[in-house]
Amino acid sequence: MSENEAVILAIRLRGQVSVRPQIEDTLKKLRLGRLHQARVIKLTPSLQGMITKAKDYITWGEIDADTAYGILAKRGRLSGNRRITDAYVKKNSSHSSIKALAKGLAAGTASVNDVEGLKPVFRLAPPKKGFRGKRNLPVGMGGVNGYRGAGINELAQKMI
Repeated sequence: MSENEAVILAIRLRGQVSVRPQIEDTLKKLRLGRLHQARVIKLTPSLQGMITKAKDYITWGEIDADTAYGILAKRGRLSGNRRITDAYVKKNSSHSSIKALAKGLAAGTASVNDVEGLKPVFRLAPPKKGFRGKRNLPVGMGGVNGYRGAGINELAQKMI
């Protein structure tokens, strides 16, 4: 892993109905198979191409440590739908707590795969007070899909 790879949070915002098979396949490879699922991804060139292909169905941007902590603490799940705890993280990874893992995720030095048994997909709720815009337009045109930079943290906080 090189140091210049950005760490992003990708959230699926549109459902499974009437999706072209090529796009559906790309979303499945990104592990964003259902509405409101999110993943923390290190942005490599191949993943950048996949995200660009699925841009009409997802939104993404750079994640910060506070958002990473909120997602891990409230939406992080183990097998059997059990919640993740500081003790579990300390026992099953090189990180001392959820907060330390979140800082590492945001900085790009850690991965969700560092914690044994932690599911890579986070199931979020619809955003509180709704979306700010139309769901089928890009962010630059008053919609919610596509790249939103640091604004992804605000949306993720509403969905946690």
